[in-house]
Amino acid sequence: MKRLYTVIFVLVVLLGFGFYQEKQPHKISRDHTPTVGILQLTEHPALDAIHKGIIDGLKESGYTPGKNINIDFQNAEGDQGNLKTMSSKFATENVDMSIGITTPSAQVLANTVKNAPLILGAITDPKSAGLVDSNEHPGRQVTGVSDFPPMKEELKLIKEIMPNLHTLGVIYTSSDDSATSQYHQFVELCKKEHVNVKGYSISNTNDLNQVATQMVQNVDAVYVPNDNTVASAIQTLVNVANTKNVPVFPTASTVVKQGALATIGLNQYKLGVQTGKMAARVLKGANPADMPIEKLSHGDLAINLGQAKKLGIKIPDYLIKEAKRKGVIYK
Repeated sequence: MKRLYTVIFVLVVLLGFGFYQEKQPHKISRDHTPTVGILQLTEHPALDAIHKGIIDGLKESGYTPGKNINIDFQNAEGDQGNLKTMSSKFATENVDMSIGITTPSAQVLANTVKNAPLILGAITDPKSAGLVDSNEHPGRQVTGVSDFPPMKEELKLIKEIMPNLHTLGVIYTSSDDSATSQYHQFVELCKKEHVNVKGYSISNTNDLNQVATQMVQNVDAVYVPNDNTVASAIQTLVNVANTKNVPVFPTASTVVKQGALATIGLNQYKLGVQTGKMAARVLKGANPADMPIEKLSHGDLAINLGQAKKLGIKIPDYLIKEAKRKGVIYK
């Protein structure tokens, strides 16, 4: 019996020590050049802008790649299997920190790289994605920046451009937790604003042409939440929508440049800079568990006047003036 008590005591001590270790902030040694692994889901202008911003944010905080920090950048090219392989590479290399660009990248990193802080590079809803205990108090070795869109302002913009709007279509990827969460929140917002909504979901880009073709038969405009799958094939969506003169309203200004009509979107580059600066603070000793998820304070108005002309849509003059003054105009 005495031996049994001794065994139980040892197990309790070991479990307690493990719990204690898990709660302690990861200490990054100042005696060597830190290595940061950056994992990006796919190549896309919005995601590329975030990546560039991260590098510049690190530089502004005193970390210059090739000088006093090593950057291991991996692009999964849209392949979920690549995400796992590349995350495992970071774990094997014992990177000092990992940064995930897109929710799928961050989720795989969180499950694979256990011995280093994780910084979220513009993840829409970290809490819903299971990455933090709460956005205000992450409670883990995870923090970062959210790119949750200003949906209320975006819906207002759609109604201002299309005052006779009857039905608004929303297209999103059913397997994307963030996009699905946004869809449901947007539907609730539209109900309050008395806007009729029809939702259309896809499993992957192979579904987009068929689903979009069905959608544009039944809606006056299309809203696209933060959805990397749809964004990576946005030209397909725009081309299909153009056949019925249906405008597309995205959440990122880079997508407006690619043929969507307008948005009040968050600047992806600025989100990246903010992410890079948060990463630098952790490299300098801050505990990510105590750092609330950050957001940009406002979005930028972006309008594609060439697309408006193609669709025969008149953009109100006051919106054009606002975009010229503190936003962006694409012609």
